[in-house]
Amino acid sequence: MLKKYIFRIAFISWMVFVTLSSLSSFSEVSTPTFNIPHLDKAVHFTFYFMTVVLGVLAIRENFKGAISLIKSIFMMICIAIIFGMIIEVVQSVYTSDRQGDVLDVLANSIGAFFGGWITKIYFSRKWALKWK
Repeated sequence: MLKKYIFRIAFISWMVFVTLSSLSSFSEVSTPTFNIPHLDKAVHFTFYFMTVVLGVLAIRENFKGAISLIKSIFMMICIAIIFGMIIEVVQSVYTSDRQGDVLDVLANSIGAFFGGWITKIYFSRKWALKWK
């Protein structure tokens, strides 16, 4: 019973973190700069990878198998991709120093699909590679 709330709180907390991170301005923050090309795409990938993983865990724990694994994964991938698109539009329209980017949507989507794939592998215990 406690796991149900832990996964739900973890998912909601993650979504709040992703939303605030995506819409906040970091221009005033003085941090050391790293010149790593396309680091932001890796961040987008990670955000949406974790969104799907935590979302599927929350669905699986809250509905105790009433929703199939494939349906849970499909729902979370769709939710993550649509959420990512909405965030990019909001960045373009409502923030002054952030802009939406189609490549960010692509990174979000790839992260969501990869999160779904890893979750499927984890729950089915069918690893794509055989380790010997």
